[in-house]
Amino acid sequence: MNSLSRLFTALLVGAGIALAGFAVGQGLERFRMSDRSVTVKGLAEKDVESDFAIWTLGFRRAGADFNQVQQNLSADRDKVLAFLKARGFTETDIEARPLQVQDLYAREYAQGNQPFRFNGTGQVLVKSARVAEVESAARAVDPLIQAGVQLGADNEGRSGPRFQLRGFNDIKAPLLAEATRNAREQADKFAAEAGAELGPLKNANQGVIRITGDDGNDFDDGSSRMKRLRVVSTFEYELK
Repeated sequence: MNSLSRLFTALLVGAGIALAGFAVGQGLERFRMSDRSVTVKGLAEKDVESDFAIWTLGFRRAGADFNQVQQNLSADRDKVLAFLKARGFTETDIEARPLQVQDLYAREYAQGNQPFRFNGTGQVLVKSARVAEVESAARAVDPLIQAGVQLGADNEGRSGPRFQLRGFNDIKAPLLAEATRNAREQADKFAAEAGAELGPLKNANQGVIRITGDDGNDFDDGSSRMKRLRVVSTFEYELK
């Protein structure tokens, strides 16, 4: 009786071990199958035109007489305004900043050997959605220089218009959709070549949309009217 009991117990233990081994084996198989996946990248590019421009026309004068410097700056501002209006810009496009005249001798640690005591600056801003007209006007400032206007850079040391893309959000969604379609096509092709079936999406990273100019730089400094948008999105799909 004891021998039969021990035999029966041994059979139960063996069966349990076998069942446990089978379950573990099946679990590893499911893990390997679920681990089958493919990661693909979807690329989308688009060339677009800027939709807004800001152009700062800075000018300067220097002299020994305060009133004369101020009068010269005022005359220069009138010439700039007349030039812009002749190019078709309206009052809503133009902003004339207050003139500034600085007494160099009144500054702390000022030196008395300055060639001119007074230094004056002025600015006229053009803000317009007519980006082509702004670019054209910026290339035609020779008459102002010939009239004695000393054009210079803005407060940040930049000259020429700065072009912006204010409708970026309207372009963002279609661009990301194109990158998604591109990635899906690559994933379908890979699965077909591997003899597998494409499963559900596991992970996705839409990436960052980069904006560059048409001047070959890897960044957009605002000087290009035409912009290139580029995005690389990453997707991971299961394979069945």
